[in-house]
Amino acid sequence: MNPFEQDLPLLGQIPEPLLRWYDTGNRVLPWRTDPQPYYVWLSEIMLQQTRVEAATPYFERFITSLPTIADLAAAPEEQLLKLWEGLGYYNRVRNLQKAARVVMDEYGGQLPADFEALQTLPGIGRYSAGAISSIAFGIAVPAVDGNVLRVLSRVLASEADIAREEIKRSMGAALVQILPATRPGDFNQALMELGAMVCLPNGAPHCEVCPLAALCRAKAGVLTAQLPRKAPKKARRIEQHTFFLLFQNGRVGVQKRPPAGLLRGLWGLPGTPGHLAPDEAEQALVSLGFTVAASQSAGKAKHIFTHVEWQMQGYAATVAGQCDGIVFVDPQQLADDYCLPSAFRAYTGQISKFLGAAT
Repeated sequence: MNPFEQDLPLLGQIPEPLLRWYDTGNRVLPWRTDPQPYYVWLSEIMLQQTRVEAATPYFERFITSLPTIADLAAAPEEQLLKLWEGLGYYNRVRNLQKAARVVMDEYGGQLPADFEALQTLPGIGRYSAGAISSIAFGIAVPAVDGNVLRVLSRVLASEADIAREEIKRSMGAALVQILPATRPGDFNQALMELGAMVCLPNGAPHCEVCPLAALCRAKAGVLTAQLPRKAPKKARRIEQHTFFLLFQNGRVGVQKRPPAGLLRGLWGLPGTPGHLAPDEAEQALVSLGFTVAASQSAGKAKHIFTHVEWQMQGYAATVAGQCDGIVFVDPQQLADDYCLPSAFRAYTGQISKFLGAAT
């Protein structure tokens, strides 16, 4: 039995005030203004780990460069990665292209208007399939993301752990029974919007402007700071790395990362595991085949991935010689044509400073 079955009378009161609120003040977004399936799909993939404000310019640049699914399917990988640069989670854009090629081969270039079929495409899970199905095709299926889970947990004053897959599925199954048949996409977007704009995380909701305040058990019981419940995440693994800003004849050295592992196949700065002292750093460059004319510290930095934290030490060095795999490119070419993940931004942001000092 669905643990939220007993809450259906309360849940059934949500659609009317929620949609009324959504109709009076929802954000104007390009994928809402023109909710064609490709746009909805692209926006949902971008928004999985990115706020709307940050994702919108990426979305607009992406559809300008690749306006159709056919364009996405045919795009060179370097162009694809450059368009995604800064969003992170690069496997998502790779899966986006894999799915586009399946759509071209098996569905005549049109996303299937089918909740189950969408989930067979690379990179499209249950949530994304629900969002695309309801928003782009008007299919009455839920789209349960973190915002929705938080809103429902508070409205119901639920103590259930929202990180558990069975809880997500049970909440989705309960939503199926209250979805307005004529506006499932608007309903799903309204719930997500409420979580993003009003029913905020970390105990800071704006209950005074919430359209569901009169229904909310957490508000009535002063429980919003304690809900939702979620099992604590595992501590991130700490890795130490040394990275090099290498300069040669006004150019900057970059290297493609291995085809497996974190940031696989992307361009990055040459580096080595561990934190190296200055003399160790120079020796490491000599062992690669370089002659070091000058070197200095580029400082310490850190970058946080989902499960890993990089603690970084950087060195800037002017070098002569060559090393297999390291190519030297003009700084403007680097900015225009190469996708460098934001993990390296603490050092690439210093290129002009160090390059100016070297000339």
